[in-house]
Order: sequence, then structure tokens, then C-alpha cells
Amino acid sequence: MLFWAAPMNIFVFDIETVPDTDGGRRVLELGDDLSDSDVANAMFTVRRDEVGHEFLRLHLQRIVAISVVLKSADRLKVWSLGSEESTEKELIERFFAGIERYTPTIVSWNGGGFDLPVLHYRAMLHKITAQRYWETGESDQSYRWNNYQSRYHARHTDLMDVLASFSPRANVPLDQMASLLGFPGKMGMSGAKVWETFHGGGIKAIRDYCETDVLNTYLVYLRFLLMKGDLLPDGYEAEIDELKNYLKEQTEPHFHEFLEVWQTAKV
Repeated sequence: MLFWAAPMNIFVFDIETVPDTDGGRRVLELGDDLSDSDVANAMFTVRRDEVGHEFLRLHLQRIVAISVVLKSADRLKVWSLGSEESTEKELIERFFAGIERYTPTIVSWNGGGFDLPVLHYRAMLHKITAQRYWETGESDQSYRWNNYQSRYHARHTDLMDVLASFSPRANVPLDQMASLLGFPGKMGMSGAKVWETFHGGGIKAIRDYCETDVLNTYLVYLRFLLMKGDLLPDGYEAEIDELKNYLKEQTEPHFHEFLEVWQTAKV
């Protein structure tokens, strides 16, 4: 067995967000004369006063990038949904359209605690329908025992949650877990720099950064499948080689940089 016991679609994903300054104006009742930068600073200040840090509540985070590794029986692809000019609504529509089309197993790191709740709130804002994603057996009985909503079902595998045995005290950052396993980890940016980069017009850099994060998540997922026995050692190495060859064939510099860091790791 080189890969999964039966052909299926795996959809590893990650999102990047910035302050929703339009939403901040409404929720905080700020004047239209304030710049986006001033509104974001007001949002950070209010949040810091509330809880001692600036990490905004999830409904006030605007999605600016969604990156994906799609793995199927005959295909491997890494990309960011939409284009640099895509609206948040377009990005979210593409994400849920992929679920409608492929019915994949979706894989994340802290997706249950961050990425998916953000997608829920923002999809509601934009009046986006995601029927298959929300199916729990009312229309399709096969979803009754395995759906995207249940924490303990496999259609969504939140690696951070699963590896910590669903205990928040045992959670670890993706960057550290990836580095521990000999994968590149964070490269060139962190989530804390996304707003600054976005405000400076660096959406391409954000999309590139998101793609390296999702690559780390995919590599951790392969190691998880090896631990579970869903991948045998030869199959695991075959999947690793496939990804390395894929990255070699790409023209984007951040893919080559990721591969170089990976190949020089000491583990």
C-alpha cells in the first residue's frame, strides 16, 4: 500500500487574515473619516484592553489568503485559491466549492479552533451557501457517522487537536512541530506580520507564506499517516519523493527555498 487504502481526495488548507476594518467601523461605531490603519489600531487597542493581547475575535478577521495542498490518487497540487485581486467572498466561495465538488477529507493545523470558525463567520457575512460542508445526515445518511462538523469524525482532521488528544494543554505550534520533524517550519514571515505586509501591498508575499505553511501541514499529516499505519514506510517515502519532485518542477522561488531548507535539515 503506497498511499491510502482507497483513492480519495485530501484537501490540506490554511488561511491568513487581517483586521476587518469595515466590520470594525460598524461594531465599534467608528467614524468613516478614520483610515483603515487607524481603525485597525483602534480594534487592537480595544482587544488589548479586553484580554491583554491584540489577537482579534474571529468574526472581525478578514480572510486574504487560502492555500491548499490537494492530493488525490493521481494528482498533487499546491496553490492559493483565486488570485491576488480576489475578494474575500470569492476566496471563501472557492473553498466551499472545492468541498462540494470533491467531498475531500480536509486537513488543518488548529482548523477547528481558528480557520474553520473564521470561514463560518465570514461565509455568513457574504451570504455563501455550503450545503455539503454542513451536512450531518439529514439529506445524506453517510454523513451521519462521518461529517465535517463532528470533532471526532475524519472528514476534518485537525492535526493539532488530534495529536494533543483533544487537550488544549498539550497543543503545540505548527512551526515547532514541523521543525522538530525536520521540515522547514516558518519561512520569512509570521502571522503577526501579515497585517503590516498586507497594508504595504504585499499580498503576493502573504499568499507565498500561506503556501509554505500548508506544505508544513501536509508533511506533518504524512508523518501522522505513517504513525497510524495508513502509510507503510515505503509508501511514506514515495509520497515524500513525489512532493520533492513537485517542488523541483515549480517556477516560484518560495517553493525552491522551501525545498532547499527541507533538504538541508539535520533530522
